[in-house]
Amino acid sequence: MVLLVCISCSKSDNDVEIIEENETEETPVDVPVVVGESPTFNAGEDPKPDGKVWEKVENLSDEFDANSLNTEKWASRVSSWIGRPPAMFKDEAISFKSGELLITNYMLDAAETLNGNTYTHAGGLIRSINQATPGMYFECKMKANKTFMSSTFWLINNRNEGAGCDKRTTELDIQECVGEVTTDATWAKDFYNGMHSNTHSRNKSCDETNEGSIGNSIVADIAYEDYHIYAAWWKSPTEILFFLDGKLLKTVNPAEDFTLPMYCRLVTETYDWNPAPADGGLTGSFEDRTTKYDWVRTWKLIEN
Repeated sequence: MVLLVCISCSKSDNDVEIIEENETEETPVDVPVVVGESPTFNAGEDPKPDGKVWEKVENLSDEFDANSLNTEKWASRVSSWIGRPPAMFKDEAISFKSGELLITNYMLDAAETLNGNTYTHAGGLIRSINQATPGMYFECKMKANKTFMSSTFWLINNRNEGAGCDKRTTELDIQECVGEVTTDATWAKDFYNGMHSNTHSRNKSCDETNEGSIGNSIVADIAYEDYHIYAAWWKSPTEILFFLDGKLLKTVNPAEDFTLPMYCRLVTETYDWNPAPADGGLTGSFEDRTTKYDWVRTWKLIEN
């Protein structure tokens, strides 16, 4: 039995919210069954309704077979977020090899100070140019890095694109993990293995908008030892289904309706709750410091 813990790794500030949930059985990872051009599901796990089929959303999908970023689909970094100290986002952390997108964490040659913050480490951020909408299914084949820095796959809206009560933040974390846990906090002791997913509603403009973080952690295989397929179906504004290696793990009902278009992000960063080791934490090999993204695929349902 494992204790499920909801961890808010906020992308706009350094706050960490912890919400305890009910206990659940540890979920074994099965071998995925891939049939034709469709998402990766184990046999009997495909949640599509009768009369519907999956169609790939090409502008939110990428096999990363090129030697550079497809700028019609992706961009590196965002002007409003340079990274949480002590790590900043650097294009030099991003590379391509053997049909994979690589983000490799490293130490800066010299500390940099921006906006009153000091940065000593480098990670990377890739964001989608195009928006995702309710009903879509998102999956990513990824191998995490072995450092104290994160390996992630998630979605978030642009608050400044909203107006009225839609000027708020919604965030869908499909997978967040670290390779090395440096904190003594009990809730984080398993953050290097399994799947850690969350939904966040925050930065509201209207009193009637609900805020909160609701999600789960599933303890399974150590994330940096092998590739895994992390996925979520944004089934409706009120229901998110999370999948690991083709198996349904959890259904989550966000604190507020997820109606706003969101952008996909692939990020390695530092968390304030998981501080850098005394030696900087990035003394390992290129392989150890690298998060590998084999592919990202997005799907929508259409009539059969």
